[in-house]
Amino acid sequence: MESKEFVKKFWGKYLWGNIFLMIIVVVLLCVGLKFGLDIYTHHGEGIQVPNLKGMQYEEARRLLEDDGLRIEVSDSGYNKLLPADCILAQTPGHIDKVKSGHVIYVTVNSPHSPMVALPDIIDNSSVREATAKLTAIGFRLLEPQLVRGEKDWVYGVVSRGRKLFAGDRVPVDVPLMLQIGDGKYDEGTGSVDYTDPDNTGGDQQDEFQEVSGPDDNGGSSSKESKSGTKSSKTDDSGLSDY
Repeated sequence: MESKEFVKKFWGKYLWGNIFLMIIVVVLLCVGLKFGLDIYTHHGEGIQVPNLKGMQYEEARRLLEDDGLRIEVSDSGYNKLLPADCILAQTPGHIDKVKSGHVIYVTVNSPHSPMVALPDIIDNSSVREATAKLTAIGFRLLEPQLVRGEKDWVYGVVSRGRKLFAGDRVPVDVPLMLQIGDGKYDEGTGSVDYTDPDNTGGDQQDEFQEVSGPDDNGGSSSKESKSGTKSSKTDDSGLSDY
């Protein structure tokens, strides 16, 4: 192929027409993608989230559905001053703006007080430590009951006349009473007397019988001793040995 023919074909209308068409297609794809994503993601739209705190759940659900939003319960809490199913918190907040169809997560008020496990404080902590742990959980404490024992040491927990143990689940709004030592265990009047051995000052002899070595009369003495023992047994029992 000669150079003149190549240049003529390169500058031909057919080649540049195809290039121009490809450019138009790419531009149309970019524009369509941009507007398509804006429509799909609701770009530029924003619905301000209403303040749901203090509302009943059903009332908040109807309000959000009217605005094109959804509601979902994510957690529950307890506030005895508010009615049951009352909304305590929401995410996102009422200042934020969201798109249509967004889910609003809420925390509702439980109709019953939550059950909390009693921590391990019985015979394991002082009254100050036990008070700090229980109040941090949310328990209300009554005036402690004094029992005999080490001063300010926790010996028990009572709720409505029932003795509790570590791990028992108790309603958080039920008051508790601590049983603590009154200190009389350490300050008791009882005493123990220690008596030293009685030293009379005289020479003390050990209670043992001196045994002498065998002698000439040893055999006869032994026989006489045995005979005497036998006689004493006969006299005591009234029977004679055969």
